[in-house]
Amino acid sequence: MGATMLRITRKFSVNTLRSSSLCNEHVYFRKTKMRVVSVTEQNCSLRNYSSPPGDVKSLRSVINPHISRIRNIGIMAHIDAGKTTTTERMLYYSGYIRTLGDVDDGDTVTDFMVQERERGITIQSAAVTFDWKDYRINLIDTPGHVDFTVEVERCLRVLDGAVAVFDAAAGVEAQTLTVWRQADKHQIPRICFLNKMDKNRASCLKSLLYLQFPIGEAKTFRGLVDVVTKEQIIWKPTSDLDDGKNFEQKLLREADDSNLFQEVQDARNTLIEQVADLDDEFAELVLGEYSENFDLIPADKLRSAIRRITLARKAVPVLCGSALKNKGVQPLLDAITMYLPAPNERSYEFLQWYKDDLCALAFKVLHDKCRGPLVFVRVYSGSLKPQSAVYNINKSCTERMSRLLLPFADQQIEIPSLMPGNIALTVGLKQSATGDTIVSSKASAVAAARRAGRDAGGEKRSTSDVESLLLAGVEIPDPVFFCTIEPPSVAKQQELDNALSCLQREDPSLKVKLDPDTGQTILCGMGELHIEIIHDRIKREYGIETYLGPLQIAYRETILNAAQSTDTLDKTVGDKRHFVTAELEVRPRLGERAMTKPVIEYAASVIEALPQELQGAIENGITNSCIQGPLLGFPVQDIDVTVQSLTVHPDTSHTMISACVSRCMQKALKKAGIQILEPLMNIEITVSEDHLSAALADLAQRRGTIQEIQSRQDNRVVVAAVPLAETMGYSTVLRTLTSGSATFTLELASYQALNSQEQSALLQRRMGLV
Repeated sequence: MGATMLRITRKFSVNTLRSSSLCNEHVYFRKTKMRVVSVTEQNCSLRNYSSPPGDVKSLRSVINPHISRIRNIGIMAHIDAGKTTTTERMLYYSGYIRTLGDVDDGDTVTDFMVQERERGITIQSAAVTFDWKDYRINLIDTPGHVDFTVEVERCLRVLDGAVAVFDAAAGVEAQTLTVWRQADKHQIPRICFLNKMDKNRASCLKSLLYLQFPIGEAKTFRGLVDVVTKEQIIWKPTSDLDDGKNFEQKLLREADDSNLFQEVQDARNTLIEQVADLDDEFAELVLGEYSENFDLIPADKLRSAIRRITLARKAVPVLCGSALKNKGVQPLLDAITMYLPAPNERSYEFLQWYKDDLCALAFKVLHDKCRGPLVFVRVYSGSLKPQSAVYNINKSCTERMSRLLLPFADQQIEIPSLMPGNIALTVGLKQSATGDTIVSSKASAVAAARRAGRDAGGEKRSTSDVESLLLAGVEIPDPVFFCTIEPPSVAKQQELDNALSCLQREDPSLKVKLDPDTGQTILCGMGELHIEIIHDRIKREYGIETYLGPLQIAYRETILNAAQSTDTLDKTVGDKRHFVTAELEVRPRLGERAMTKPVIEYAASVIEALPQELQGAIENGITNSCIQGPLLGFPVQDIDVTVQSLTVHPDTSHTMISACVSRCMQKALKKAGIQILEPLMNIEITVSEDHLSAALADLAQRRGTIQEIQSRQDNRVVVAAVPLAETMGYSTVLRTLTSGSATFTLELASYQALNSQEQSALLQRRMGLV
């Protein structure tokens, strides 16, 4: 051991996010401090952190370790916080790419789409697999733009841990809160990386995350101090092209900087106290043999406590650095392996039902012109091998998988098998889509369902009911924008339909429907950028010059009053008489949460005499009539429906019953009076003090409601609510008003009622009278 002994030194920050604080759109951090990792030799002042220059690892060399040494992680953040740049540095330091790419130059590994390289943003999530110090890391770089939130959602669904990247100069931004809530929903342990410490006004203090102390500020930022070991890590670039592989590590002495030394000493004591507050085992250690002198507490005991805290999601380790300037990424990689969970450390209830049989989730689909659909799968139990048949529970079909591929952004290599806890691409699955559960066979699914039924306390349940318990799909938000899309000629219509079908399978947040009145194809998306990207992809990838109609808003309808209606259907088809009489009552539903599906009840006299098989036909008729409201054809929400009476002739078909109930429902809705609801967006505008008044005046003209104005360094952050209809083309207007200096984010908040004047104007526009 002696002089050549490796010493593990790690430094971090830990911060507890209170879930209630997220609702208030503020993040509160407990000052809980943690350790980050870096490995250094005592007698070696400069250490090469990765493979020698020019020696690039092959994807075939990726290790296949025990499940405890696998990490499935995602990089998530607000747009432009530095996710893709951080990912690029991870690949470089792990030895899998020869040169460092740059988002501005459009040559990063994970932003491989033409649209991503042109715009400098991530549009679709990209998966890469690499190894770091005998750990295998399956990493997914996710988008930061709100239009592509579903990409983050479906990736977090299959990940075990996450790295939240923050812009240290900007603090906690709007989309950061959104992805943080998504991670909370999936109960994902995470660590934070305070990026861009080299920017002006970047500060750990301002973000309340001062567990690593930066050495230098802004342009002079050159390293970090580990508050656990009081050691400093300093990067000494030899030129502007320095790649950050080499750094110097030495003990911080009081003679070097007395102020910094005292701050680190205080921070270390606070760290131990805070970790002891959150971990009972560590608290016993601190209060026992080390109560007199905290300096004697072993580093491995502190690291173990921090890991337990992180996995229990009691606190969040926080690291800092500057990915663009190649500082702080290696300690981040070490922290990923040290503090984020392995797949076997996450508990999934459904795994007990499958035992060692295959259970995998398809979470993303890509279309390859040569190989067809490529389906991303996460294996939870069992294993996958090429040329094997698998059963899709959602689609109730058996498919044959021809090949397995290991992803590295847009490159892949073939692999012989996929073990539990890993992520890979499959070739040959024609039916599988996002959210589908894949098992080895139908018999395996039935056996798992039987076990689940027994675990449910012996309750009698049908197989389909139990199978639905096993599925863990992805929640897809409703689109808020739509527009018509037309091919250049009728001859190209079939090609356009095929292209849209492929894109829908890739992107579940994209919806395509046919207008029953005009026969036009309607494209529904999450925002202007989303639809613009889809339009561009159809042109580039499928070679079709399509025409988009003007963007429309996805309004909704509801009712103002209660109303009753009766309808009779009497029709003879062949030798059968179909006779139905239905009486329905509709009422506005009062509640804070919007409900898009009607709540259906039955009068006591109806429920007693109603055969079970007719109930489905009735509810089908009611639900179908709510898909298109009577006023403008938008979905109807927030209504209660009571079936007051129903008379049915014995020979009447279910289709006729649904038709009669649907017609009766439409009559009742018209009687009740229709109210149009418009989508209301939360908007957050970051603008300089000089342009604040112009931005506020413009918001007022757009029916915006200012909720608060915050200060963020030299800028102001305007938090407001504004109708979506008023935000069309807003980015161009805001750039003009603020000389290109302002930025904004939009997020759907709720639906609000239009006043009578606005509703009348909308009706006239829709009918072409204005």
